[in-house]
Amino acid sequence: MLDGLSGTSAGAMNAVVLASGWLNGGRVGAKTALHGYWRAVSNTARMGPLQAGPLEYLIHGWNRDWSPAYIMLSALTKMASPYQLNPTGFNPLRRLLESHVDFERLRNNKRIKLFIAATNVQSGMLKLFRTHELSVDAVLASACLPLLFHAIRIEEAHYWDGGYTANPPLLPLMRECRSRDLLLVQLEPLWRGRVPTRLQEIVDRSNEIAFNANLLNELQVLAALEGPPGCFPIRRSRLGLLPVRYRLHHLETEGVIEGMGRTSRINADWSFLLHLRDLGRQQADAWLEAHKGDIGRRSTMTLNRYL
Repeated sequence: MLDGLSGTSAGAMNAVVLASGWLNGGRVGAKTALHGYWRAVSNTARMGPLQAGPLEYLIHGWNRDWSPAYIMLSALTKMASPYQLNPTGFNPLRRLLESHVDFERLRNNKRIKLFIAATNVQSGMLKLFRTHELSVDAVLASACLPLLFHAIRIEEAHYWDGGYTANPPLLPLMRECRSRDLLLVQLEPLWRGRVPTRLQEIVDRSNEIAFNANLLNELQVLAALEGPPGCFPIRRSRLGLLPVRYRLHHLETEGVIEGMGRTSRINADWSFLLHLRDLGRQQADAWLEAHKGDIGRRSTMTLNRYL
């Protein structure tokens, strides 16, 4: 049973699209919704300036590090802000989310709890949008890269990407959901086998470390709180903090996306998205083959490695 979803940035989009599809048709509905959403993202990207030509694919594959369009865009974002380059604040993701997610139904649903992270620009603090607060603006806030998009205003606050403060938030799932199995799907690799030496590689890796820092901090807190294996005193009762046993699981991408180049993440070509989907399914199948007997019985994630 799917009890709750927590996501940040692209993970926030996946979470709301998955939940919307799940409410319409269970697992099949979720797969169909995700397929349709990312196909629409790819179709929209075909109209943009970052579409690669055949020669670029032949030379650089999935990577966009040496794409003339990417180099130009990168240079522009260093010279001018999105408020100057895009004065109307146009964001193509708004229309896509409105077309593929029934936010009113999500807000009113009682089956799946959702937690979407964003970062308050003025305070620098985490803002967690829960199920009843969900809107297209909340998801856009979670995925708002400040060098590309205007900050998203919700009521009197302005928000940037949630990766600066939680990526993704785990404790709300443990405190507010009934399920005792928690699966962390981590897209940003913690480990890189090679020390970066080029300027852009250094900048990219430093950003990667920064976006992983909050997840590492949360895992370190959980490791410090863990009493008997899998027991965490994180739920409140009239007698104080109540230790609850959880089974933690971890699906990683280390070694899978190595060599694709950091800028491959802006590649929305449909063939590449299908390639990522297939890699994800292979990773998930391998994990299930190794741990299907552990689900509902024991943790497969060792927190001590993060201390």
